[in-house]
Amino acid sequence: MVKNRINFPKFAWGVLAYNLLVILWGAYVRATGSGAGCGSHWPLCNGDVVPRSPRIDTVIEFAHRISSGLAFLLVVGLLIWAYRAYQKTSSVRRAATWAMILMVTESLAGASLVIFHWVAGDTSVARVIMMGIHLLNTHLLIGAILLTAWWSSREDRIETQWNHFNWALAIALIATLVMSMAGAVTALGDTLFPTDSLAAGIQQDFSPTAHFIIRLRVIHPFIAIGVGLFITFVAGVIIMETQKGQIARKLAVSVIAVFAIQLVAGLVNLLLLAPVWMQIIHLFLADLTWLLLVLLMNEKSEGGA
Repeated sequence: MVKNRINFPKFAWGVLAYNLLVILWGAYVRATGSGAGCGSHWPLCNGDVVPRSPRIDTVIEFAHRISSGLAFLLVVGLLIWAYRAYQKTSSVRRAATWAMILMVTESLAGASLVIFHWVAGDTSVARVIMMGIHLLNTHLLIGAILLTAWWSSREDRIETQWNHFNWALAIALIATLVMSMAGAVTALGDTLFPTDSLAAGIQQDFSPTAHFIIRLRVIHPFIAIGVGLFITFVAGVIIMETQKGQIARKLAVSVIAVFAIQLVAGLVNLLLLAPVWMQIIHLFLADLTWLLLVLLMNEKSEGGA
């Protein structure tokens, strides 16, 4: 059993990295309006296993489905390996189990977007709600995979103890989720209702006759600033109360740095009128912030080791 553990952490980190790439490719699918490239067929693509004479949007969507299918298989492998290498009471097993459950719900969420036509140019309330659910599930999924990799990499892990930092970090995590869901609506609005200039976009945002998705996207910057101030405060307190060299202190510094870069990226994204490449960078930084916060909360619950 011990031999089976030697390479498990490397595999788990690889699964996390691959899933992040799949998430970013999914953002590219949405940003390019290619979600309907395979029609309303799922898991088939336009009724075929392999699309014939595909258009570019079909190629983009089909590639995303293939990559998502591989991600599913990798998490299945992660679960099987965890059950073979670790005892029933192991936290690695529990994290891998949650990763598998969330991967199943992730697949169902993605399938529902296609089956119910909540893709491409759809502007319904249902699409906005499902996008929020999809993003929430995605964050929880990569969080579970992260903890699987992190805990398997540390044999000296101790039992968690809830403390005052955990309450603050739990609020920070929830706030980050809200911010990310608002960001998803903003990104959808940028895709569905593009503008020729920043001034035109601002005028569009505050127009009383604007679509509800446009009016919702103006909220995201204010949420981001508020969440950023709170996260910076919490991380700053952790830095001051944690000794140099400890992992929790390094993570707190990283959280502040990455979130600051993310805010700058958000501003650049706004000024450049949300080009696809900038949307993907912004999303990656949001995912990275989330993952760092998850690790920070884990470290503080273990006494800040």
